[in-house]
Amino acid sequence: MQSSRAELGGPSLRRWSLLISVALVVVLLGATVAVLLAIGDLSRARSRLLDVVGPAVVSSQQLGADVVDQENGVRGYVLSGSESFLEPYLNGMDRQSSARATIAATNDPTVLKELGALDVALADWREDYADPTITAVRAGTTPPVEAFGKQRFDAVRTALTTVQEELAGQRVEGRAALNDASTRMAVTCIVALGVLLVAVLGCVVALRLFVVAPLSRLRRHVGEVAGGDFAHEVTATGPEELRELGRGVDVMRTRIVDELGEARERNAALDAATAELRRSNAELEQFAYVASHDLQEPLRKVASFCQLLEKRYHDQLDERGVQYLDFAVDGAKRMQLLINDLLAFSRRRQAPRPARGRPGRRPGRRGEARRNLAVALESADATVEVGDLPEVRGEHRLLVGVFQNLIGNAVKFHGDEPPHVRVDAEPGEDDMWVFSVSDNGIGINEQYAERIFVIFQRLHAKDRYPGTGIGLSMCRKIIEYHGGRIWLDTGTTTGATIRFTLPRVDADVVTGDQVRRANGRVAGDVMVRTEESDERHDHGRPAAHGTG
Repeated sequence: MQSSRAELGGPSLRRWSLLISVALVVVLLGATVAVLLAIGDLSRARSRLLDVVGPAVVSSQQLGADVVDQENGVRGYVLSGSESFLEPYLNGMDRQSSARATIAATNDPTVLKELGALDVALADWREDYADPTITAVRAGTTPPVEAFGKQRFDAVRTALTTVQEELAGQRVEGRAALNDASTRMAVTCIVALGVLLVAVLGCVVALRLFVVAPLSRLRRHVGEVAGGDFAHEVTATGPEELRELGRGVDVMRTRIVDELGEARERNAALDAATAELRRSNAELEQFAYVASHDLQEPLRKVASFCQLLEKRYHDQLDERGVQYLDFAVDGAKRMQLLINDLLAFSRRRQAPRPARGRPGRRPGRRGEARRNLAVALESADATVEVGDLPEVRGEHRLLVGVFQNLIGNAVKFHGDEPPHVRVDAEPGEDDMWVFSVSDNGIGINEQYAERIFVIFQRLHAKDRYPGTGIGLSMCRKIIEYHGGRIWLDTGTTTGATIRFTLPRVDADVVTGDQVRRANGRVAGDVMVRTEESDERHDHGRPAAHGTG
């Protein structure tokens, strides 16, 4: 059923709205015309009854009174002979014309005919009795017989009664017509309201059947797809717009299915690559241990035997030979130091997540770092000044390593004056603390602001400032791992200032992987563990200031 309806389709929403609007307008106009016609009939019936028939009935009664006044005036004049008794006669004749005009305004043929008969009877009464009687009394002669006048006036009474009865009948008919018109108007209004209600209900039913119902079916189809059933085909019936919408949604569903398949394939490839990366990381970890144990043993032997040769055969070697032995011993020691730094750099992946760390006071970690650097600080006559540092969440050993590297670099790259290091913290944005380590050393050129944080990058010869070039890159790894960032403050004019951020105790910790992806860098998921050894990690300088 739905498929056949889908094939046949239906009018568009625009046509539906036009059809419904036209139907409602036609019904409304028809109802309005019917009501107006009923109101017109009611108005005409009321106007005839109140403005025509009613005044005519009153005028007929007034006409009867005027006729009687005329008859009484003639009779009184006959008995008294006084002209004053003729005033009712004369006044009645004057008022008679006005009353007759009101009755004639009905324009009813029967009334006009009977009114004409009344005029004839009045004329005969005046001509045959009233006027001759008045003339005779004035002349002093004998007037006509009173019985003859009564006979003529009875004809007038009969004609007047006929007119009054006809007008009374018409008043009854007018009242009946007015009631009928009122009834018709009420019925017309009820019927018009009923037809309008039926039309509205019909439009509502049509909208529900041909618009709302298809839209509800489309919503169910879309809901099934949104619920995860991407294989469910989305079909739509009803108006053209809904069918177009259904086709568009189904095309979108098909694209989602295709993209989902591609995404699954990519995820499968990514899982395979992740497994391969884990295997490679495991091999690199194993290599780090091999480098730490197996490779350091031959280096220690080389250094030991070279020192033994220098000790036992010092008198037999010339100056060039002693220099060669010193070179060999120095190279072996630097190689051992480099291996230790690489091992520490690679062990970072084994540390726990910073989100599981406990909050701690920064001065304690700074104090541990200063104790680790006690010899260097004493030999350089350096002072370390620490401000009021807040509590942060992080791993103790990792953050000790950060302060140890930064303070050690500040002491190592000093100028002519004794080193002075200042450690401060201030509130930053996004629930972060901004820490700073400042010194009065030789400074760093801002063109090397990024290079100093790259592993193995040095800005000067190692014979002037020893080191492996891993220290600051390790600091960057640790800070980014805790959800912060580290940078060189290029606005410093005296010495160098390294700033870094760490999250507050109650802040959400962002992992290092998220930070690296946000910064657009590709890096392995590794962790830094700062060993409590006698290693010294440097801090890069331009010109006479390099990365150690």
